[in-house]
Amino acid sequence: MASTSSRTHGIAGRIRTAATNLYSDNQSLLGDIRKSFNVLKEVAVDLERANQFDKVKEIENAAVELLATCEHCMHLSSAIQYVGDNYEPPPENVHHAGQPMPGDDQEDIVMTSTDGNLRNTTCPVSGKAITDLEDPVCSVDCKHIYQTKEIMHYLQLKGGRGPCPIAGCPKMLQADKLVRDPLLLVEIQELRDMRKHQTADTNVIEDFTELDED
Repeated sequence: MASTSSRTHGIAGRIRTAATNLYSDNQSLLGDIRKSFNVLKEVAVDLERANQFDKVKEIENAAVELLATCEHCMHLSSAIQYVGDNYEPPPENVHHAGQPMPGDDQEDIVMTSTDGNLRNTTCPVSGKAITDLEDPVCSVDCKHIYQTKEIMHYLQLKGGRGPCPIAGCPKMLQADKLVRDPLLLVEIQELRDMRKHQTADTNVIEDFTELDED
């Protein structure tokens, strides 16, 4: 038991260390992007003075792409930091007499569990199922999931800060507390796969029912 606990905490420590290192590397990348943006502005000023307006337009387009990359890296940094700060090792499996061994009931869990760790299965703003979201984000505070474009528009209408649109949720939302959590994408994909599996099983049952009727 002690060795299992030590191994579990060792894994948690390695994940936190990896998250810290990735966060540090990403911050360095953000610094380089900001420096590049300043260089682009200086070059654009020189080109404008030389009346090379076509080149200035190209610089502007490059600056827009650079800003988008910077924003993406900032969200990634938030997600990495969130994983490092909040990761907790899963509870240890303890076998008691009369209970199935861990893994024996795995098939039942797969068949009956539909949401996993996901707090909501539908975006409250767009009305789309989270499995249909093209760009999902998660609230750091309440863990609810939204479509990025719609929730950002919602916050814009609220002046940059507003209540979570999930009924009964007491948390307040703001843009810098919404993250593109890599683990969220994995969980959503698992939910997609699970539903496909359940649909396939339902179709098989229907086929057998039709055979019995014949």
